[in-house]
Amino acid sequence: QERFVESGGGLVQPGESLTLSCTVPPHIFELHDMAWYRQIRGKEREPVATIGPMRHTNYAESVKGRFTIYDDRNKNEMYLEMDRLKLEDTAVYYCNTMPTTPRYSWGQGTQVTVSS
Repeated sequence: QERFVESGGGLVQPGESLTLSCTVPPHIFELHDMAWYRQIRGKEREPVATIGPMRHTNYAESVKGRFTIYDDRNKNEMYLEMDRLKLEDTAVYYCNTMPTTPRYSWGQGTQVTVSS
């Protein structure tokens, strides 16, 4: 199985920003919709932002207007720019295809903690 590698998480205060990165296998953007997911402690993992092969994007209502998903296909990287972070954005963030497939396993994720 191929794996994704997430990075960029950290501890921030409410209202601050972070940008997460995801290293992906080559050409994956041409084949699959991609997504950032997050798992809040005690809850199911959920998608928060998606980007398609033509770079159409969609966002969960909870992050719309604050988060931006984009990619750099030359670098095989996907990003999640998170602005105006809230306490409830605290979670482990993952990237993967949308929907997920057995070909790609989940990475370790990157922890984002928003705390005052």
